[in-house]
Amino acid sequence: MSSGEGASGQPDGSSGNAAKIALGAAGGLGCLMSPAVLLGGVIVIIIIGGFGVLLAPLIALILLFGGGGGGENPADDADEVIEVLQGDGKGELDPAQVPSDLVEPIKNAGAICDVIGPIVIAAQIEKESNFNPTLVGPDGSQGISQLPPAVFTQFGKDDDDNDKVSAFDAPDSIMAQGRYLCSLATEVQGLVNSGKAIGSVLDLTLVAYDAGVDAVRQAGGIPATNQSQGYVVGIRALFAKYQGLGAPSPSFSPTGSAAATPTGDGGQ
Repeated sequence: MSSGEGASGQPDGSSGNAAKIALGAAGGLGCLMSPAVLLGGVIVIIIIGGFGVLLAPLIALILLFGGGGGGENPADDADEVIEVLQGDGKGELDPAQVPSDLVEPIKNAGAICDVIGPIVIAAQIEKESNFNPTLVGPDGSQGISQLPPAVFTQFGKDDDDNDKVSAFDAPDSIMAQGRYLCSLATEVQGLVNSGKAIGSVLDLTLVAYDAGVDAVRQAGGIPATNQSQGYVVGIRALFAKYQGLGAPSPSFSPTGSAAATPTGDGGQ
């Protein structure tokens, strides 16, 4: 167990306190705080799966508070953000943070099993495709949830009742994402129960979605790679946003039920 972890295997207060200080400082300076200053002055490390990871995505949260999105007490805001960051992603989804036509699919996908909440679903969608329902990834993954075709074939259904099953129908893709995550969580729970993997089931499930269950099994937890650790941290760093903590409401156009022309990049 890393010196940065408590008895539960979760990060101890040191990383949370560091982030609290950084967030509090940003909130106190308001809009005068520039991204360059923040990037130069904030170094936050969180312990994920026993590895110290530079929490660069947390800078995005700092910018939200630094831009006037925080409350009257930046330290309290920071406490709440850090709690959500290290939590289980089961908070209440802020519907203003996602396209209006996807609120119900995201909530429904986040209710399929106990491990995966709607916050996780929304944060992962942003990480995977930036809410681009027409995306075709370089590895052939498709749609808003970037599932490989074989995986979508297994878990996809006509969830939007338009008489077709398509990875480019955002509701179909999101519900398949939820089913797949829950299936992976069951496999990961078995690895944890048998002592073949160490870590939180949520974090290991996210890694399995990105790199496969075999990667978790072979590493005995989260692989010691920038890709796997960064994937988990990158999604967790978005949890507060999708609970509406300090984040301004973005402007979305409805995604539509299906894509006309798949595209090859998602603004990642």
